[in-house]
Amino acid sequence: MTTDEITIGLGLITVLAVGSQLLASLLRIPAILVLLPVGFTAGALTDDVNPERLLGDAFSPLVSLAVAVILYDAGLGLDLFRLRGHTRRVVVRLLWLGALVTWVSAALLAVPLIAMSMTAAVMLGAILVVSGPTVVGPLLAYVRPTERLQRILVWEGALIDPLGGILGALVFHGVLASGEDGRVEQLIRFFGSAAVGLAAGAAGAAVLWLLLRHLALGEVLGTTVQLAAVVGVSAACDVVRDDTGLISAVVMGMALANLPGLDIPVRRPFLETLVSLTIGLLFVSISATVTPHSLVHVALPALGLVALLVLVVRPLVALLATARTDVPRGERWFIGWMAPRGIVAAATVSTFSAPLVQAGVAGAQKILPATFVVIVATVTVYGLTALPVARRLGALRSARSRPLLVGGAPWVIDLGLALRTAGLDVLMWAGLEPERRSIRAAGLELAPGELLASATGAGAELEGITGVLLLTDEDDFNALASTTLQEVVEGRVHRLGPPTDSHGVVAPYAGGEALFPAGLNRPEVTRRYREGARIVTHRVDGTLPDGHQMLFLVRPDGRLVAVTESQKPEPSPGDIAVLLGPTPAGDVSPAAP
Repeated sequence: MTTDEITIGLGLITVLAVGSQLLASLLRIPAILVLLPVGFTAGALTDDVNPERLLGDAFSPLVSLAVAVILYDAGLGLDLFRLRGHTRRVVVRLLWLGALVTWVSAALLAVPLIAMSMTAAVMLGAILVVSGPTVVGPLLAYVRPTERLQRILVWEGALIDPLGGILGALVFHGVLASGEDGRVEQLIRFFGSAAVGLAAGAAGAAVLWLLLRHLALGEVLGTTVQLAAVVGVSAACDVVRDDTGLISAVVMGMALANLPGLDIPVRRPFLETLVSLTIGLLFVSISATVTPHSLVHVALPALGLVALLVLVVRPLVALLATARTDVPRGERWFIGWMAPRGIVAAATVSTFSAPLVQAGVAGAQKILPATFVVIVATVTVYGLTALPVARRLGALRSARSRPLLVGGAPWVIDLGLALRTAGLDVLMWAGLEPERRSIRAAGLELAPGELLASATGAGAELEGITGVLLLTDEDDFNALASTTLQEVVEGRVHRLGPPTDSHGVVAPYAGGEALFPAGLNRPEVTRRYREGARIVTHRVDGTLPDGHQMLFLVRPDGRLVAVTESQKPEPSPGDIAVLLGPTPAGDVSPAAP
């Protein structure tokens, strides 16, 4: 190919990847629903979108390195100390028991349905074990299941991708080793691959730990150092033993997420952007390698495999994982209706299928198109049916708001109690231990100590937070946190107003509207509360009590609406108003609305 053809091809793949993700975002559907058909169609219509033709022998190692970066990023989210409470038993069972049942079932079903050898079927089964947060997350955000389901499925998706990547790499080397003479040699090759990845991952994590702990690298340089380390270690592993770089990448991410004394930022904009772009490029590129001809004799049998995986295998896994737990029946069945395949399945099949074909494994040429069909079919089925199924099973989360109140002053605790009286599920967070003790003493739910930092990532999602109220005595903290959280929290983020427009280092320049009517800023609320004003609730039946100022409205469906300097919601019959009462001296300045 000429240089111009390669340039056009690479540019077209990039435009298709980002354009597909943009379209999916506008349609509020998982990006994979657009990426796969776009890549397949482009590969069928033009030779320009053909990564194997564009990159030649470099395509497979580039895919391997790209998947290593994705798995490293997934590993960074695996803070195992947060896996606790009632979700632990179910999640652990979904991982080991679910992976085993899915692997064995898919392999046994693939032999008669797709007419491939047991060796190829074992590899296909290992590939189809994964699910993944890149697909599950958007689906759950759209469906909004109960908090328990949200936690279980998010944790399963976050953990099964790297574990599935490890399983795929191990099975791949085991399949290749099965053709060698001698059982001992096979075992040495099999476990040798695992040892290379584990050792290199541990060494890479140790180096990164030292660099990030002892050098002030900053966010940008620190992220690029991590990226270079992951790519370098993974590449070295692949040179020593093919595809062991995936194992090393997962180990590095998990190690850094759980090693003491190291604070990996929850928000990693550069790495997250790179991973998002990489996912798009991989989906378009990999689906472009699937030709219509390769699907002719595989599509219908693969759809039969999908039907059994969706209707039999996954429900069986869910029932086994939730046995003897307090998970309600409807939620158990919904767990059995959520197992879409995602990026790791697509990337691992692209990495492993070609070497298996070259090695002469019978039926290996069917692994890629079969996986493609399973990915498209499962995402489509779950994407179109998850919401009505969750509604039918009674597994949807209540529409009621669940605000996170940040602060532990006495009036903030009273506000939390008032919101709870109004029927909301309130979560609170405070940094000082005396404030945390006061919150506990009031009987309010206290968020884990790291939740505020994690609210920019999976923490808020796992806790079911729908909005954040920043109510601390530190105006600059409120302003900074508001600016940060507005970019990533789905719900509204509100902060208290500072004493004056010029007060603070950051507060005067931060965006976002301040809470409460004009003049009712932080020191004014604190003063009135200290002088005897109290926060009360009032069911709206006409007019509000004299001398009270409205702070919030709780609508009949449980939605929380805040009063701000420029927005005063109109109360309606059936609403519950949260009010700041007058001081005993009657000082209600400024005038109550």
